Amino acid sequence: MAGATVMIEGTTSGMMVEADGSFALRAAEGQNLVVGMLGYESRTVRVTDREEYLVVLRESATELEEVTVVAFSKQKKESIISSVSTIRPSELKVPSSNLTTVLGGRIAGIISQQISGEPGRDNADFFVRGMTTFNSNARGPLILIDNVELSSNDLARLQPDDIASFSILKDATATATPPPPPRHRHRHATATALYGARGANGVILVTTKEGREGKAQLNVRFENSFSMPTREVEVVDPATYMQLWNEAVATRNPLAPRPYSDKKIEMTRCGGNAAAYPAVDWLGDMFKSYTTNQRVNLNLSGGGKVARYYVAGSLANDTGLMRVDERNNFNNNISLQSIQLRSNINIDVTKSTELGVRFSGTFEDFSGPIDGGSTLYKKALVANPVLFPKYYDKRAEEAQIDHILFGNAGEGNYLNPYADMVKGYKEYSRMNLVAQMELRQRLDFLTEGLNARALLNTTRYSYFDVSRYYNPFYYALGNYDQVEDTYTLACLNPETGTEYLNYAEGARTSRLRPTSRRRSTCASA
Repeated sequence: MAGATVMIEGTTSGMMVEADGSFALRAAEGQNLVVGMLGYESRTVRVTDREEYLVVLRESATELEEVTVVAFSKQKKESIISSVSTIRPSELKVPSSNLTTVLGGRIAGIISQQISGEPGRDNADFFVRGMTTFNSNARGPLILIDNVELSSNDLARLQPDDIASFSILKDATATATPPPPPRHRHRHATATALYGARGANGVILVTTKEGREGKAQLNVRFENSFSMPTREVEVVDPATYMQLWNEAVATRNPLAPRPYSDKKIEMTRCGGNAAAYPAVDWLGDMFKSYTTNQRVNLNLSGGGKVARYYVAGSLANDTGLMRVDERNNFNNNISLQSIQLRSNINIDVTKSTELGVRFSGTFEDFSGPIDGGSTLYKKALVANPVLFPKYYDKRAEEAQIDHILFGNAGEGNYLNPYADMVKGYKEYSRMNLVAQMELRQRLDFLTEGLNARALLNTTRYSYFDVSRYYNPFYYALGNYDQVEDTYTLACLNPETGTEYLNYAEGARTSRLRPTSRRRSTCASA
């Protein structure tokens, strides 16, 4: 190939290949020659006593910057009036199991908002062309993966190792500005012209990898990452909390009684009996400082002249930061296991007919607290740290009680976020299957450059969840003898508390969406 370069590895000596593929370069036996060309993968050849070498360069798996995937074809950037941004798949490989969290800050003009880092609920809301209001009705961009419209959940679980190209169309001038003159309409394309009204909010185009002719190639990637909060919310100590509360009451009504006495404030500061003078660090008692996550991806590609294949599988295990009470016989912490399978097969039926069969499946199994990690974090922030302890330690008087003695006050209607966290767990299973068949036919025998394409795809989605929980027993401090440092406990809800797990089924969803599409394209050769 004319234009290829040959360099001696580790040196600046090199030259460009002639039109007939020949080159002359002085190299010693044992040195390595690096052969490269724009748009192709580089090859390294070791110099031996041979006089002739045959070097074959393969096309690069990533698209050239000058070529962009648009709708059902590829166009050069300079022929597109729309604003198109491309991301190299290698830039998407970050220590995260959610692909949507990678887009923020990497593409100009994209607004990314992630309100939770909880596994299973950590999808980032992103808007390509801005939005008028920050609410749940704001529509995101159109997401197409291998020409199939999917949701942000499907994009979030997509593996960077399986991506061949990632493009974003940000222009919607077809609805915002007058159309171009008739003599130019055949040259340019906008997001709305290609995809209709849904393209007005931008379009995300993702193409997955396909097999290439050659020997089988096996790639394995394993990651172990640590997750922790980027910033902790600072809260005051319990003694300062009570002082500020007293000041707030005095500011509104100077004659009103103070909620906390000076003795209680001082005993709490000195570390008095935790049952009588509780000082609870809800955030520290409920959440760990970090957790570990694991991900593994395996893909195999290759093929011959008739058929090419690309098969991949991945497993991701993400855990939460919630602590587990060892007195329960279940785990209330977050655990999300996600399995992905992908198979892309291309078959040359004839010299002018190509059949593509693609299959992808995502399977998720989740287990975690009933209220969810984000809700529990908010409850821990607003809970009173000095009203009662998260639970009372068992003494000789309570030795025969099997359940946990959760703290509370009044009639047991105060918020105890620790009890809400460990009282049960929720499980859900989610499955999404996408099957696609594509037939491409070259019609050069009719008109040179004429092609026809037929697409058939179907999507199957299912979801169900179940919750298991018990009703906590709440206790309050009775009489406290300051001299003997003894106290009594009173159960606030002896009739409604339970020592067994209740069972509650949640939503069940199952959808089957078949879609049939036919496309014909006329392109100049």
